[in-house]
Amino acid sequence: MPKADPVDHDGLIRILFGASAFQLLNAGCELGLFARLGEAGPLTAEQIAVGLKLQPRAAEILLLGTTSLGLTVREGDHYTNAELIASMIADDSWSIIEDIVRFEDRITIPAAADLAESLRRNTNVGLRSIPGEGDDLYHRLASQPELEALFYRCMRSWSRLSNPILVDRAELGGVSRVLDVGGGDGVNAIALAEANPGTSFTVVDMPGALDIARRRIADRGLEDRISVQAGDIFADAFPGGHDCVLFANQLVIWSPEENATLLRKAYDCLPPDGQVLIFNAFSEDSGDGPLYAALDNVYFATLPAASSTLYRWGQYEEWLRQVGFRRVERLPGGTWTPHGVLRAWK
Repeated sequence: MPKADPVDHDGLIRILFGASAFQLLNAGCELGLFARLGEAGPLTAEQIAVGLKLQPRAAEILLLGTTSLGLTVREGDHYTNAELIASMIADDSWSIIEDIVRFEDRITIPAAADLAESLRRNTNVGLRSIPGEGDDLYHRLASQPELEALFYRCMRSWSRLSNPILVDRAELGGVSRVLDVGGGDGVNAIALAEANPGTSFTVVDMPGALDIARRRIADRGLEDRISVQAGDIFADAFPGGHDCVLFANQLVIWSPEENATLLRKAYDCLPPDGQVLIFNAFSEDSGDGPLYAALDNVYFATLPAASSTLYRWGQYEEWLRQVGFRRVERLPGGTWTPHGVLRAWK
C-alpha cells in the first residue's frame, strides 16, 4: 500500500477535528440521512429536514458537515449520497458500515479517551469504560448482556466485511475438520462451512458467545457439520481430532508470549502435516502503515486486553517457526482492508 504524504493544513484539520468528523458520520447513520437519500434522493435540504423530522437549522448543520466531508454531494439545491455510499447501499454492504459506526460510538470511542494513559502504562486503561469484573473486555461483557449483544452483532459485521478474504484465501481442500479457536458466534466457521461442504468444524469459546453460535448454526442448518465446545482457550487443552486449527481475529488480542502459547497448543494437537491458519488484520513489516491498521490499533491499545495490538506479518511468522511449524505461507487479502491469512504446516 502507498505511504501517506506528510500532513498539510487540510489533513491537519481532518485530524484535529477527527472526532467531529466521526460524529457527523454517526449522526448521518443514526438519523437516517444516508438511508433516506438512498431511497428517495436527490432531495433538497427542506425535503431532508422533513423526512428526518429535523428543524431547518439542524438539517443545515448535518448537511454542511456530511457534504464537506464528501459523504454527501450537493448539486444545485439537491443532495445525494457519495458514489461509494450509494454503491454500498445498493449491494447491502452499507449495513456493515452502520454496525461498525455503532461499535465505534458505543465501545471504541469511550475507551479511546484513555489512549495516552494506555500508552503511558502499556496496558488497556480504557477498559475502565466498561463496568464489570476481569482484566479483559470479554469477561467484562459477560456481565453486560445488552452491550455484549451489541459487541457480537458488530463483530459479526466486521466479519462480514472481511470474511470474503478468509473464504478466498483459506483453501481447505483435503482438510477434514477445523478447530476454530475463540470462534465467537460461529460467523467464521459458518462462512467456511458453506464454502467447503466436505469440511466440519468445532467452535471453542466462552459460553456467552456459544449461545449465539448455536442459534446461528441452527438457522443455517449446519448442526451436523459445526459443533461447539465451551472452554478457556488458555487453561483447557485443545480438543483432538482436527487437522487444521483456525485463529480468526484472535491473535490480535494477546501478548507475543500468549500467542506463542496458543500456537504451541495448536502445534501439539495437530497430526503430522496438520495446518494452522491465522486470519486477521496485519500491519506492514515496514512499520509505516497501512492507515486502517494504525487507526484500528487505538481500539486494541485501549480496550480488549493488556497487550492487544495489530502485529506485523513477520512477527507471526517468527512465532510460528519458533513453536515448530516448518513452512509458512503469506496470503494478503488484496482489498481496502489489511486482512489476510497466514498458513503454516506442522
